Amino acid sequence: MNTFENRKDHFLPPFKVEYRSENADEHLALHLAQRFRLKPFEEEIVLVCIGTDRSTGDALGPLVGSKLQAHSTRMLQVYGTLDDPVHAMNLTEKLEFIQSKHPKATVIAVDACLGQFSHVGNINVINGPLKPGAGVKKELPPVGTFHITGIVNVGGFMEYFVLQNTRLAVVMSMADIIASGLAKAVTLASEESRLGSI
Repeated sequence: MNTFENRKDHFLPPFKVEYRSENADEHLALHLAQRFRLKPFEEEIVLVCIGTDRSTGDALGPLVGSKLQAHSTRMLQVYGTLDDPVHAMNLTEKLEFIQSKHPKATVIAVDACLGQFSHVGNINVINGPLKPGAGVKKELPPVGTFHITGIVNVGGFMEYFVLQNTRLAVVMSMADIIASGLAKAVTLASEESRLGSI
């Protein structure tokens, strides 16, 4: 599994788009396609969508995973769905399985997070691994070459309560944008790679 430390070629400036902005998924797709072009063509992309459907705010990851299952191809493998979530209780075990099955994959973590009021609704793509559970004081293994987060609500106080009382409409809309952006990015990157090899 490729980590950020041994894949410096993945370095791109952090990216941010507000989920209600026009063509948000297209902007996200263009940025992600740039990242996908930096990896060897034959290398799989593994998406680890972290969260649980037991909390509205924390369901962003599994919603993205479920929406992307239809787009699962040789180049994109999805872990973490509403039916089979990846969460705090099974994260270590799932990562060990992914490491054994996809030892040379580019791994992308997707998760919900809390932030400042003015940042709620932002979808961020950030270099380096995600540190899941940091906001709720949990020690969990880092995940990903880079990661995608959606700021679903305001952080700083009673995080569990805030996540459980996050509007489902916001989380669903953000999941639509992230899933659409990822699916389009895979198509864009694979089309360009095929054109380049002709």
